[in-house]
Amino acid sequence: MNRREVVKALGLAVSGVAGGSSGTLTEPFAAEKTRVTTPAAEGAVYELRVYTAAEGKLPELLKRFREHTRHLFERHGMKNVAYWTATDDPKNANTLVYILKFPSREAATASWKAFQDDPEWQQVRNKSEENGKLVEKVDSTFMVLTDFSANVG
Repeated sequence: MNRREVVKALGLAVSGVAGGSSGTLTEPFAAEKTRVTTPAAEGAVYELRVYTAAEGKLPELLKRFREHTRHLFERHGMKNVAYWTATDDPKNANTLVYILKFPSREAATASWKAFQDDPEWQQVRNKSEENGKLVEKVDSTFMVLTDFSANVG
């Protein structure tokens, strides 16, 4: 499972990558190779996050999300849209994919800062990582819905 497959399945278009740059996605499956560009600063944005868990740590990561992280996200204005795990080897052993929704890109930045600074999150993270880090890599992509997409989340 990769980001393009998730994005395609949800009917979302990639408009930028974490770090603030606005970009485009050329749809490889479109006969006319239409280029989709939407300003990321206007209206709701979605964030696609793909986590690669440390070896053997996916169950602990899922537990942390199930019991703590999702609730803390909501507290800080981050709407949980959906969470997935991969079905195929080798990613089924270490991959968590999820999408969050924010009112704007600026709101996303503020929410992530508040979340990172939250003492409860820091305590949960530290306790869950007493036996080693749970996540090796995080990949983040900010997206906006196209004008022909169903409204998700």
